[in-house]
Amino acid sequence: AAGGVPAVQPVAAQQAAALAAAADSLPALREAMARFEGSPLRETATNLVFADGVAESGLMFIGEAPGADEDRLGRPFVGASGRLLDRMLASIGLSRERNFYITNILPFRPPGNRTPTDAEILLFLPFVLRHIALARPRHLVLLGGVAAKGLLRSREGITRLRGRWHEVALPEGETRPALATLHPAYLLRTPGAKRDAWSDLLRLRQRLAGEG
Repeated sequence: AAGGVPAVQPVAAQQAAALAAAADSLPALREAMARFEGSPLRETATNLVFADGVAESGLMFIGEAPGADEDRLGRPFVGASGRLLDRMLASIGLSRERNFYITNILPFRPPGNRTPTDAEILLFLPFVLRHIALARPRHLVLLGGVAAKGLLRSREGITRLRGRWHEVALPEGETRPALATLHPAYLLRTPGAKRDAWSDLLRLRQRLAGEG
């Protein structure tokens, strides 16, 4: 669209913003997302993929979009990239059963696992920001370029954004510290990048230990 602003249907965008703002709990937010009819992605997806892990943990990971396994099971990060992520986080003493919460920018799988469009990201952003506000994490980790660019409102690529702490602005005027890192699906395709991801994890561990 003109001026680099992606085209979003105004009615759908208003509906998303209104539904997100009215949700006063995580179950209410999930219900609101299930009711939202403003995206054709819901017609091609099998399941709404909301979140997994411990919402009260204080640490929230945000990825891109569900893949085939996630769509089938209705849970985020349960395929190969999710298993890699779990192994990586276990190496710094974190598990989704106890220490973190995880979701995606999009709750529905894009057809053929294609990359989400700017318009789709913009449309679902109110739900993601409300999700953060309701879960109240102390720290965010943004997995991959789609999540990092979408939540940081940045045009920089993930290789420029990763390895640093940023601030994510929430609608109520609050902010949350957010570490950007590489998406585990990228690490499966590019094993040589695991060294960078490992240094990001050490930065996260340091911050969680109160030293960062």
